[in-house]
Amino acid sequence: MKGDFPMANKHHVYWYRHHIVNIIMIVDSKTSDWILIDTGLFYSEAFILKKIRRVLGELIPPKAIILTHGHFDHVGALRPLLQRFPNVPVYAHELELPFLTGQRHYVKPDPSVPGGLMAKLAWLYPYHAYDFSRIICPLPDDGTLPFFTDWRWIHTPGHTEGHVSLFRPSDRFLIAGDAFTTVKQESLLSVLAQKKEIHGPPAYFTPDWELAKTSVETLQKLEPAFAVTGHGQMMEGSSLHSGLKRLISQFEQVAVPDHGRYVPE
Repeated sequence: MKGDFPMANKHHVYWYRHHIVNIIMIVDSKTSDWILIDTGLFYSEAFILKKIRRVLGELIPPKAIILTHGHFDHVGALRPLLQRFPNVPVYAHELELPFLTGQRHYVKPDPSVPGGLMAKLAWLYPYHAYDFSRIICPLPDDGTLPFFTDWRWIHTPGHTEGHVSLFRPSDRFLIAGDAFTTVKQESLLSVLAQKKEIHGPPAYFTPDWELAKTSVETLQKLEPAFAVTGHGQMMEGSSLHSGLKRLISQFEQVAVPDHGRYVPE
C-alpha cells in the first residue's frame, strides 16, 4: 500500500492537503474497505479520486463518508462524489444535520478578526445551508464510527454546533477536524508555508469560544499520540502534547481573537 506519509500509513490513516484543507482516508488494510473523512473544496473531486487510486490501486467506493462538520471547505466535493458513488451513506452529528439538510444557515464568517489575509477574505466564504437530506444520517448513538468500530466519534462543538472529532483508543490516533488546527489558518502566509504549530479553530468561522475551549480540553484529556487536523500537518508525540497544553493554558490569548463579531465582551 502506497502513500505520501509513512507514519500515517503505518496506522492506515492517509491524509492529503488540497490547497487550504485536508482530506483523510481511513483504510482497513485487510479488506481495503475504507471511509472518507470530509470532502474538501467544491473542486476537490478529481484530487480525491486520484488519491483513492494511489492508496488502493483502483477506484473503490468508500463504505461511508464522515463529516466532521459542514463548512464549505469540508463538504465542497460531496455532491459530485455522491453522483459518482450514489449509494454511499454520509454521516454527521445530529446537531449538524439542520445545516446539511437545508434548514439552517451557518453564522456569517467574520472578516474583522485579526490574523491575516485568510481572515480578511472571510466575507467571500459560503455559509448557506447545504441540502443532503436524501442521503445524510446521524452518527450512531453508541459513539462508534460506521464500519470502523475501533474508532469513536467525540462531540467537539464551538467551531460549529455539531462538530465532531474522531479517535482510535488502540493507538491514540486523533482526527480533530477543526476543533484545533496545526497551522495559523487566518494567515495566508502560514497556510502556504505550512508552519507546524497548534492553534485554535479558524477564528473567522468560530462563533462559540467557550465551547471551543472546552472541546480542546476534551481532546487533550485523551492524550493523543498522533493528530491530523482539518488544516495543517500531522503532529505527534511531545510536540503535540506540549502544543495542546499551551493552547489550553493560553487559549484566550492565542486562540480567541482580540476583537470580532463573535468575541465575548
